Amino acid sequence: MRSIIEMEPLQVYYSGLLFTPASSLIRGGYLKNIPLVIMEPKIADMWSSLIQTLEGHTGDVSSAVFSPDGKLVASAAQDEMVRLWDTSTGKQCGVLKGHTNRVNWVVFSPDGKLVASASMDKTVRLWDTSTGKEFRVLEGHTSFITSAIFSPDGKLVASASWDNTVRLWDILTGKQCSALEGHTSGVNSAVFSPDGRLVVSASRDKTVRLWDTSTGKQCGLLEGHTSCINSAVFSSDGKFVASASWDKTVRLWNTSTGKQCEVLEGHTHFVNSAVFSPDGKLVASASDDNTVRLWYTSTGKQCGVLEGHTCFVISAVFSPDGKLVASASNDKTVRLWDISTGKQCGALEGHTSWVKSAVFSPDGRLVASASRDKTVKLWDTSTGVWCGVLGGHTWDLNSTVFSPDGKLVASASDDKTVRLWDTSTRKQCRVLRGHTSGVNSAVFSPDGKLIASASNDKTIRLWHTSTGKQCGVLKGHISFVTSAVFSPDGKLVASASWDKMVRLWDTSTGKQYGVLEGHTQDVISAVFSPDGKLVASASKDKTVRIWDTTKKTTIEIIETHDTNNILKFSSDGTHLHTSHGILQLRSFLLSGGNRELAHMLTHSLYVTDQWITCNMKKLLWLPVEYRLRCSAVNDTANLIVIGTASGRVFFISIDFTALPAVYLHPSIEVAVTAGKGFLGLVGC
Repeated sequence: MRSIIEMEPLQVYYSGLLFTPASSLIRGGYLKNIPLVIMEPKIADMWSSLIQTLEGHTGDVSSAVFSPDGKLVASAAQDEMVRLWDTSTGKQCGVLKGHTNRVNWVVFSPDGKLVASASMDKTVRLWDTSTGKEFRVLEGHTSFITSAIFSPDGKLVASASWDNTVRLWDILTGKQCSALEGHTSGVNSAVFSPDGRLVVSASRDKTVRLWDTSTGKQCGLLEGHTSCINSAVFSSDGKFVASASWDKTVRLWNTSTGKQCEVLEGHTHFVNSAVFSPDGKLVASASDDNTVRLWYTSTGKQCGVLEGHTCFVISAVFSPDGKLVASASNDKTVRLWDISTGKQCGALEGHTSWVKSAVFSPDGRLVASASRDKTVKLWDTSTGVWCGVLGGHTWDLNSTVFSPDGKLVASASDDKTVRLWDTSTRKQCRVLRGHTSGVNSAVFSPDGKLIASASNDKTIRLWHTSTGKQCGVLKGHISFVTSAVFSPDGKLVASASWDKMVRLWDTSTGKQYGVLEGHTQDVISAVFSPDGKLVASASKDKTVRIWDTTKKTTIEIIETHDTNNILKFSSDGTHLHTSHGILQLRSFLLSGGNRELAHMLTHSLYVTDQWITCNMKKLLWLPVEYRLRCSAVNDTANLIVIGTASGRVFFISIDFTALPAVYLHPSIEVAVTAGKGFLGLVGC
């Protein structure tokens, strides 16, 4: 909790206690002092082996490595930066700027005085760790560079590139010494042997190759993987090589014979990297299944799983003393793990992969969550415990929704189907087949008699709920359709698409009723106002547009400075709920409704990337592993459900009577942008 306590000290009494493991004496003794939380999230019993989460990068982290003395970690990311961190405090102590594209790899020199970084800008850059200044730029590759590594004596750098070569460079002069050619596809990594005599390279051509550094000649070919190989590395004695592949395995090879020794199986997705511990007894592997796994080198048996990242883990590396592992992930964090404790995070109920959608039933008693693990789970909102699993889809789920009477759940999947489930029996009652590509969303008509589904096949399809029969195909979009929604009277459907348009359709005839043009990038969602006279649409162009459905024209453009994944009209149609707060419509501003709106905001809960907010003010910080992939709020019960990238689903209920007065009386700042015709509300 160090990072949030440094930024927001009072969160030690809120987030710090609430997300501390259940067995903690501090949590047990002081949690009662947080009266504002009625329903607590379910927390693991024990601390895991995670000891630090290093936050600061603004893009996916592709590589992290310890300095030779273990006092620093260097990390490389999509934000074009290399960052240095103090391992004892977790504080950032340096930012190395100079690359003009994503940085794929970072590594320390043997003496720790230099850092080498490899980038998609086709350069390797050398940096002085004491000053942060750029020391040298190595140029010559004709495609982006995937990795760079120092020779054991610190005199050479080897770089691997998607130009199918490995190149060796003299550090003092910056000149190329030789090019190792032979791979037939991009090279993902290259590493020196401990004695510096060999280089091992891993390639997209499914092979690992050994090279003599003195001659530049190939001296070994290791074949066996069935897909792209992401990395290969020597053991500390140089006798073995470990390779990691998209075939979900790590393989161990004898360097003298070229024979395969062990196949390490257990990951459920691509393996991005593998590395030996300093003593050679363990291998750590990083995978797109969001985990780091530990293996015994001698037997190939798995001996640990480090769970906590909320997205793909790109690399993992041991500290020089072998006691810690640092992992780099697409969740924009570097994490440090203590492997000597052997502690495992207690199993929490939830999905086994990303939660992509969560929605309350009409009566608020259930939540349905849809996941990439191919299931929908039903949750009892009074207890926070799951009460049903709806299985049957054969591919990732994208969304789920209840029927207006709450008796059915519809789920949309990349398996090209929509499935209907009876919420009382948990049985599947219909499979709607007809789409020729993944289905992104499904929605019931207001009377529950129809379902509209939006698909990557560029169509919206209408279905009879009672029979599952298709009754209409709405064609016109020229790219993926992301969502579809019925008007309040059920006579129209509005669809949002990657073709930058919103289209209106007549449900009785299936004909296009109107085209709403104006967005400059993909449209994510569209919703009708309660009276059906307006449509609001959110786009990747970072605007929300308000359209008149009769005239088919834009009447307001609202700049939100980021993409909105949540879009909903208030019950009276006067303002919009979005991912970034509440937006008041210009028509309501002209009617002088500020005072009334302030009253309506009194019980306004939102979940942003890092915070649960009340009336647009920060209330409760969410640790990385508890941050949302999707969320839903029941305003009546003041209940929040959050689905995470790790598959966890948890509930938090807020008692507004226990909140400090500052949260109950929001200050509203009116921000009007000339010519845009909108009013934005910003919490002070």
